[in-house]
Amino acid sequence: MHTFETSAGNGLSYQAEQRSLSIVLPAYNEEEVIIATVENVLRTVDAWHIDYEVLVVNDGSADRTGLLLAELAARTPRLRVITHVTNKGYGAALISGFEAASKELGFFMDSDGQFSIEELHQFLPFATSYDAVIGYRLQRQDRWIRTLNAWGWKQVVALVLGVRVRDIDCAFKLYHTDFLHRQVFETRGAMINAEMLYKLQREGGRMKQIGVHHLPRQGGKATGANIKVILRAFKELLVYSRKWRDQVPQRLPERAIQQ
Repeated sequence: MHTFETSAGNGLSYQAEQRSLSIVLPAYNEEEVIIATVENVLRTVDAWHIDYEVLVVNDGSADRTGLLLAELAARTPRLRVITHVTNKGYGAALISGFEAASKELGFFMDSDGQFSIEELHQFLPFATSYDAVIGYRLQRQDRWIRTLNAWGWKQVVALVLGVRVRDIDCAFKLYHTDFLHRQVFETRGAMINAEMLYKLQREGGRMKQIGVHHLPRQGGKATGANIKVILRAFKELLVYSRKWRDQVPQRLPERAIQQ
């Protein structure tokens, strides 16, 4: 049976069970914010004194995102840049990052500057007890049409896949890397979050939900409300929900529960 729990957030500090961490940042035409985002991630996580790597997936950006990342990576050992020659989609970018991840925990966050990596610190203590720790946006900083679209999509996913979480597409999630490596993720667009949560739930995974702050965009352009992105997500939902019904799930290992 899958388990969902929700927390407002301040809770535990990351102490005893220090795990190594792969941080995946998908990027598409983010030249205005990409360096500030990546440098803040590096600076913040360095202060935690853990083993980590940052994997930025440049998903066929047409601006200077790739060039700026290459220059930063040349002088930053912790940073690896994965490049898609053409734009393959949000899901494809995450999958490339997951495949390259070499640490025990896999975390992903959008690279547009709308999340603060500092809030990951409150997720890490729960990695021992849960198979995923997923964020939900507090006071979402998006136009009303995107918020409405997100609400409608959440209802459809709940109806079709039975995945019921507060904010299914919040791009601030922590998983165990063995789960990310074991799964064969099949969707390549905005459906990827729903697929990941569905497959974790199908295996009996335990999920913890924590509120995270959502910040206004400082530059670049959001693509989530693009009609092509929306139609692709619905097409993938229709195709793969039928396929997944016939599959036999594996079972996840039991996580130790720490009080």
